[in-house]
Amino acid sequence: MRVKGGFTNRRRHKKVLKRAKGMYSANSRAFTHATEKVDRALAYAYKHRKMKKRDFRSLWNQRINAAARINGTTYSRLIGGLAKAGIQIDRKNLADLAMHDAAGFSVLCKHAIV
Repeated sequence: MRVKGGFTNRRRHKKVLKRAKGMYSANSRAFTHATEKVDRALAYAYKHRKMKKRDFRSLWNQRINAAARINGTTYSRLIGGLAKAGIQIDRKNLADLAMHDAAGFSVLCKHAIV
């Protein structure tokens, strides 16, 4: 006897089509098209969760560099100077300090340059 898998297939199709809501044309209505698009979207979502961390670190470095140049040094000299001075502060907090507390950042720069 042949088994068509009605309930199981319908449940699987509904799960994919629910994820495909908002996609253009047959990509949100036809199961075969929706499967391809949903799989691709999930792959991009996974990849971009990793890339997001890279992008933010790059942004922090740019902000630190811009603030360091205002204080008469460069990014690499500032980071090296902070390491030699024994000041342990991560780039996220350093960038936040550069953006919101210019006076505090300049004090750090003075410690790093000397």
